Amino acid sequence: MSEPLKRVVLVDDHQMFRTGAKAELGGGVEIVGEAGDVDEAVSVIRATRPDVVLLDVHLPGGGGIEVLRRLHGAVPSKFLALSVSDAAEDVIGVVRGGARGYVTKTISGPELTDAIGRVAEGDAVFSPRLAGFVLDAFAATDAPSVDPELDQITQRERDVLRLIARGYAYKEIAKELFISVKTVETHVSSVLRKLQLSNRHELSRWAAARRLV
Repeated sequence: MSEPLKRVVLVDDHQMFRTGAKAELGGGVEIVGEAGDVDEAVSVIRATRPDVVLLDVHLPGGGGIEVLRRLHGAVPSKFLALSVSDAAEDVIGVVRGGARGYVTKTISGPELTDAIGRVAEGDAVFSPRLAGFVLDAFAATDAPSVDPELDQITQRERDVLRLIARGYAYKEIAKELFISVKTVETHVSSVLRKLQLSNRHELSRWAAARRLV
């Protein structure tokens, strides 16, 4: 008898990408659920308890890191980050959060199917260039220690913070991240409160000191 297909939940905020990913994966896995934001992802993953979760890094509601945080220890599923981003901080962030691998969306369908199978069996899987980020971060003797302030900021708040530090106006940030100006303001207020800072200039300095720019 052939082995049963790996059960997969696909988490990405773009319906078109989810549709394309399912087509690329073909019959190589069994898609048991989909989600487009953090709350939906947590609900679907809890309900289906898949073998592997294909998790986008940037999601409405706090990003892939927030999904990992909420489900830590709650489900037996393995998490494989699948993102357009190849930024070192994104890779390190989700690995620290509990993901077993990280691949970019340039991956082919057969390669992704293979990666899912390997992660389900407990292997760590990374796109070649991204593996270097992980090795550098965790093997270096001078690797930065855990930053409690940084850890309390969600991925989406980091996205906003990074653009603020680069000098973007709120309208420009909203356009760049496909969110409303009001949402940008909400994220900024949240970060200011968490870090006990007073204004965006202090935020910029804080972000620059942690090389988030």
